[in-house]
Amino acid sequence: SAASDVYKRQREYSKKRLTELGFTFPDSMSNFIFASHKRVSAKEIFAKLKEQGIYVRYWDKPRISNHLRISIGTKENMDKVFEKLAEIVG
Repeated sequence: SAASDVYKRQREYSKKRLTELGFTFPDSMSNFIFASHKRVSAKEIFAKLKEQGIYVRYWDKPRISNHLRISIGTKENMDKVFEKLAEIVG
């Protein structure tokens, strides 16, 4: 469907942008990306995004404590997320 094509494009765009910002993640075919950054801890990124009113999922649990679950939204929403992520990890 047209909606799923738009969604797939948005997911691929999001993966590309996250990679450019230094994030790694397993390939995702779902509505979220489970990402970690090579230099900045997930806990720090989570806290700084939250201060900006941007909410991603973070669990302080063994094995996943350095990962964020980033849901895919509209291009406009994701661009705001990427702008803030660039400031945090830049």
